[in-house]
Amino acid sequence: MSDNKPTTISQKLLFSVRLFFKKYPSVPYIIKWSFISLVVGACIGSASAGFLISLDWATHFREDHLWLIALLPVAGLLIGLLYHYFGKEVETGNNLLIDTIHRPEKVIPFRMAPLVYIGTIATHFFGGSAGREGTALQMAGAIADQFSKPLRLSPSDRTILIIAAIAGGFGSVFGTPLAGAIFGLEFFLIGRIRYSAIFPAFITAIIADIVTKYWQARHTVYHIEYIPKTSLLNIIYAIIAGLIFGLCAATFSKVIHKASGIFKNRVSYPPLRPFIGGIIIALAVWAIGTTKYIGLGIPTIVNAFQEQLPVYDFILKMLFTIITLSAGFKGGEVTPLFFIGATLGSALSYFIPLPTALLTGMGFVAVFAGATNTPIACSIMAIELFGTECGVFISVACVVSYLMSGHNSIYGKQMIGEPKNQLFSDHKGKRINEL
Repeated sequence: MSDNKPTTISQKLLFSVRLFFKKYPSVPYIIKWSFISLVVGACIGSASAGFLISLDWATHFREDHLWLIALLPVAGLLIGLLYHYFGKEVETGNNLLIDTIHRPEKVIPFRMAPLVYIGTIATHFFGGSAGREGTALQMAGAIADQFSKPLRLSPSDRTILIIAAIAGGFGSVFGTPLAGAIFGLEFFLIGRIRYSAIFPAFITAIIADIVTKYWQARHTVYHIEYIPKTSLLNIIYAIIAGLIFGLCAATFSKVIHKASGIFKNRVSYPPLRPFIGGIIIALAVWAIGTTKYIGLGIPTIVNAFQEQLPVYDFILKMLFTIITLSAGFKGGEVTPLFFIGATLGSALSYFIPLPTALLTGMGFVAVFAGATNTPIACSIMAIELFGTECGVFISVACVVSYLMSGHNSIYGKQMIGEPKNQLFSDHKGKRINEL
């Protein structure tokens, strides 16, 4: 009577491996996603590095040749034509990524990556007010999803892949891999985190950040010199600041969607929308006589940590950004939100007795937290950028801003997994743009 026990060395080895994997089922998962994250993270990190270097060049060239701003309407028309005839499938940008996470059907067209790259560089080169996160996320998502078919990924695995790609894109473009990982897990479903993607998200974000730094792409360094003691009064001040940041975030989200609707309703031919928006921005720059409110605005953000800025800075940046993006120019909202929040925080130091740099840092991430509904990612981002000492104050501001902003978002396709308030329990499972 024969048994099924392995006899040869190879059979015994195979049996041992199977037994090990049966006992530790997470090991194959870790091996699989380590490989995928390494490949995808390297591609995303390289793309982010190329994008950051190009963006830095475009910004400096524009500032040295300010006459280029007069050509912003023409650039807008060309961007509009490019997307109208070649990019209709990917025109929704980050909302397409969110849709793919919730319902992974068609592979994201690769053309999303070069189109958003060209559109964003052109927007900054000719003087639009936009960011870079949207471009990084869209490039990352489009690049990563091309591996779905060769790797024969299931729909659930594709969801994890897109989440990991977003984590890599965000973490590498801002130099904050931990925040990038949490952002990828947090941003598509308000109030809930998908833990099944936590390992790929962290590994992809870390690898992408390492690769971006390897290519010597530069990230801005921010510094908060003095952090006061954590006292009840100071926490109350942080809550008050968070309330204001949340109102600002909600206002930005509402107005940018309304402005987009106005452009769509009033201008039926899509390529003309950025053309008209370009005329408005170019004339506004000429009228106020400064380029302070176009592009990324990094010098002003850095300056906000060092001195109290005028109250109107955040308002003007908000208007420039809303017109630029709602008209159809490309880029992202996040860096402008950093500008808006930082300058608002700096201005609040006239009224709230906390250090200017601390309020600036609080606004930097809290307005972003309220506009994207990602308070955990923003709190971690602040710790990565400013240090652990500011963590308590900034976390309070981010959470309060998140609550105060209500069910509003710059991402209309975000789904409400857990309502912010039990009074709005009927919002559960709905998209932001359905409310």
